[in-house]
Amino acid sequence: MAQTRWTLQALRAVVPTFAGASLSGIWRVLHAARLHRKRGRDHIHSPDPAYQEKRAHLATIRTHVETAPLGAVLLFMDEVTYYRQPSLAAGYAPAGGAQPRAERSIRSDSTTRVVGALDAATGRVISLQQGKIGVPALIRFYRDLVATYPGQRIYLVQDNWPVHFHPDVLAALEPQRSPFPLFRPRSWSSEPSPRAKRLNLPIQIVPLPTYSPWLNPIEKLWRKLKQDVLHLHPHADNVNLLRALVLDFLAHFSDPSPDLLRYVGLGLPR
Repeated sequence: MAQTRWTLQALRAVVPTFAGASLSGIWRVLHAARLHRKRGRDHIHSPDPAYQEKRAHLATIRTHVETAPLGAVLLFMDEVTYYRQPSLAAGYAPAGGAQPRAERSIRSDSTTRVVGALDAATGRVISLQQGKIGVPALIRFYRDLVATYPGQRIYLVQDNWPVHFHPDVLAALEPQRSPFPLFRPRSWSSEPSPRAKRLNLPIQIVPLPTYSPWLNPIEKLWRKLKQDVLHLHPHADNVNLLRALVLDFLAHFSDPSPDLLRYVGLGLPR
């Protein structure tokens, strides 16, 4: 058929046993066979040639940490951007009445960045919020992580955003032992700048396969943040209040949270 999706009419035209059947009859046959019309979803598979090897490496690190809980910790890290303007989403409203509104400000949109790390064992979240997350902010965040877990080696699972592997960022960490090359744009120097700080922070980077957010459970925390705070929010004219509400949301997970572990898929179901 010269079309991208099947319709009942198209099935009637090409399936011999459907010839002359009503569309509702065809629908009932499909329903009985548990074939339903569903909303599509975006999908991409990681193009990383080392996809399976990196997944296996992550599993090995997680097993190592679980067998040495006093000397090491596994954290899933990621950044998220949110906006002054509310995002559109479904919401309850009276039948036959007006649709839920995303009340926008006439002010120009602005962005805020959050970097967070999710403890794979406890569900605790450590975060930093500011207008921009660059090299100085990342190093500050890494120092916060080390202060949170004194005396422990931190295995930090993260995606391949180039700033994660900036020479000045790596200079602040202990020597890396990842079996995989860390991505760096060709235009960047391989050497840290003269202002780079040599801190020897006990952090080992565990790189995820490229384009594989499904392997990073903290992505589901960002989904919950959007569902609970950002969709249809009424604070477009008060960005400071919006930022405070985001911080309040994250503060709920500053202590161990078994519920969050279950939500992101790292904990056992009740």
